[in-house]
Amino acid sequence: MANTSSAKKATRQMIRRTETNKARRTRVKGEIRSVEEAIKSGDQAKALEALAAAEPILARNAQKGIMHKRTASRKVSRLAHRVKAMSA
Repeated sequence: MANTSSAKKATRQMIRRTETNKARRTRVKGEIRSVEEAIKSGDQAKALEALAAAEPILARNAQKGIMHKRTASRKVSRLAHRVKAMSA
């Protein structure tokens, strides 16, 4: 257990940040899942719409340090590639 008041405050901050980061990660997973479900259903319009919604959320998480920027970019790129391949 923390002894100093600054250590106690740091613990409270860590708990708050952890909850926020968990919520953001969960939201990213949900957005990616919605794109993948649209791809699986074969509806390209729905997949494009879901991708357009997921892309800024991934970018924002990368900007805030939840995930690395290249990880976010890779995920967007792979999803976009799969959506584009639906038309072929």
